[in-house]
Amino acid sequence: MPIDAAKAVAAEPRTAEISWDRKDVQLYHLGLGAGAPATDPAELRYTLESRLHVLPSFATVAGAGAGVVGGLSSPGIDVDLAAVLHGGQTVRVHRPIPAEGRAVQTSKVAAVYDKGKAAVLVLRTEAADDEGPLWTNDAEIFVRGEGGFGGERGPSGLHADLAAVPNHTVERPVRENQALLYRLSGDRNPLHADPEFARKAGFDRPILHGLCTYGMTLKAVADTLLGGEVARIRSYRTRFAGVVFPGETLRIRMWTGDGHVRVAVTAVERDEAPVLADTLVEHS
Repeated sequence: MPIDAAKAVAAEPRTAEISWDRKDVQLYHLGLGAGAPATDPAELRYTLESRLHVLPSFATVAGAGAGVVGGLSSPGIDVDLAAVLHGGQTVRVHRPIPAEGRAVQTSKVAAVYDKGKAAVLVLRTEAADDEGPLWTNDAEIFVRGEGGFGGERGPSGLHADLAAVPNHTVERPVRENQALLYRLSGDRNPLHADPEFARKAGFDRPILHGLCTYGMTLKAVADTLLGGEVARIRSYRTRFAGVVFPGETLRIRMWTGDGHVRVAVTAVERDEAPVLADTLVEHS
C-alpha cells in the first residue's frame, strides 16, 4: 500500500536550519498585495524595512516551505503527486516572528487519517531559535484514492453557522501578476504560472496559490480588526474550499467573537464561489 500510516507517524523527524531576512519578509508581503497605496503608513509596516512587522502566515514560506515538500517523501509515504491536494492549513505562533533570523525547523508526519475515498496527511513543521519556539505549522494534505485502510477518521472541521450578517466585509483585488510575484517566495509550481501546464491540470488558466489567498485573508483581518497589530495574532486555520484566478476579487466576511474572528472568503466574479471555509483567527 502506498501509505503505511504507522511507519509514517513513527519515522524520525527531519531537521534543517533555515534563515530569512527583511527582504524575504518584504517579498512575501508584496506577494500578498501589500504596498497599495505605497505611501500609506498602514502599508509601510509590511514593506519598509525600518518599520517591518511580520505576518504570522510568513511561517508557511520561511525556508521556502521545505517542511511540507519533505513530508511527502517521508518513510511510509509513496503517493502520486497528481493525487495530492492541499486541504487545510494551521499556523500557531508562540511569539512574534522577527523580521530576520535563523531557526532550526523540525518536520514530521503528525497524523494520517482515513476519510474513506482519501487519506489525509497532517504534516507538522515546528521552528525554534536560540530564544525558544517560534511557530508550529500543520498542513493537511489530501491524497485522493488512498483512503479505506481502516484508520482513524480524524477531527471534523469547524463548520460554524455563519448565516448571520457578518460584522465586517471587505474586498481585496488579486492582481493579474500576483501569482508570478508570490511564487518567488518559494512555491514554483508551474500550475501558478504556465498556461499550458494549467490546462493539462484542468484549468483554463493558471490559478493563485492557496497559501497566497491564506496570507491575503490574514492581512485583511489584521488590518480591519486589529489595527495592523500582527503580534496580537495567536493562531490561524482554514480549509481550502476552492480556487482563485489572478484578476479576481476576494470578498472576505468576518464574524467577531471574544478573542477570535471567524472568516469566510468567496470569489466575487464567480457568483461567490467558496474559496476559504472553516476559517478561524485567534488573537489577544
